[in-house]
Amino acid sequence: MSETVFTNARIVLEDRVLNGSLRVRDGKILEIDDQPSQIGEDLEGDYLIPGLVELHTDHLETHYSPRPGVRWHTTSAIQAHDAQVVTSGITTVFDCLRMGSDEDGGFEQGEMRELATAIQQAQKDERLRADHLFHLRCEVSSNNVLEHFADFAEDDFVRLVSLMDHAPGQRQFQSMDQYILYYKSKRGLTDAEFAEFVARRVALSERYAAPHRLALVEQCRERGITIASHDDTTLDHVDEAIEHGVRLAEFPTSLEAAEASHKAGMSVLMGAPNIVRGKSHSGNIAAKELAHLGVLDVLSSDYVPLSLLHAPFILADEIETISLPQALAMVTSTPARTVGLDDRGRIAEGLRSDLVRVRRHEGVPVVRSVWREGKRVA
Repeated sequence: MSETVFTNARIVLEDRVLNGSLRVRDGKILEIDDQPSQIGEDLEGDYLIPGLVELHTDHLETHYSPRPGVRWHTTSAIQAHDAQVVTSGITTVFDCLRMGSDEDGGFEQGEMRELATAIQQAQKDERLRADHLFHLRCEVSSNNVLEHFADFAEDDFVRLVSLMDHAPGQRQFQSMDQYILYYKSKRGLTDAEFAEFVARRVALSERYAAPHRLALVEQCRERGITIASHDDTTLDHVDEAIEHGVRLAEFPTSLEAAEASHKAGMSVLMGAPNIVRGKSHSGNIAAKELAHLGVLDVLSSDYVPLSLLHAPFILADEIETISLPQALAMVTSTPARTVGLDDRGRIAEGLRSDLVRVRRHEGVPVVRSVWREGKRVA
């Protein structure tokens, strides 16, 4: 039997912070004690928290395609991504893979499948330190989203699917000002090129969005895959999500959509960078406002891995009604439960010993050690 004892730790449980010790055996949490142990690894008063559970990160893409038109060595890109998420305290990561061409990534048919297969092989070869699963981000207005999705028809790594429509006039881009900034300005399109681009995207959305959304919902239901809505803005969007059995409401863009989603029992997800920066990068609702109102359930690092650890400490510091255990639940137990991973996300006897040793220094948390299923990985 493999056994490890941690002592002199501030152990963050679901409902309190306990000063004591923790015993781990064979990858499981064996015992939690409110007294220091005379043996074991001295954590010097540092926090011991559950390993973070990341449901939505686009971070892998920045390693795989670090420059426009550049493709990095697949296994090398995956390892670089994995190293950064683990040293940010993330022990379970849902890697986002794009399904459907939305003219914003340039990924070809089969590229995401190739990347996913490489992740699975790297995990099999014990190259990776985090536990990797797949989140398929499906652009329902794309004409080829179902073809891309078919590449994953028999893949058990797929545990989360989000339904997106980034066409102008839809959800995140109901304001053309935001759409112009995101597509016209960043791409350097002329007025004529942009007008043609908008007309094409609108036509695709009108033709494909509704039937593709329904087809994907049906397939997810058959396979038991958790469904996420994306950028819900109106109450009609929320009603549609309820009808489709959505469990995760990603990045609602209005307060009414966030409140209605939370009230309906969905987990409302917002970006941790939004918390750290104090505002949305796209000009939508601030995540901290939702936290103040008690309708923020899950945080995602989105594009900055360390933000997933940093943001909960900010919430606990700045919002009187949110304790540190409650804030950390947004990046541990709640995301785990939302996608049916009931074996992790909490420090409790019998669960996986996915653990992170954290020291707070001048406000920014520092990850000092990480264990996945009892094995030290960072």
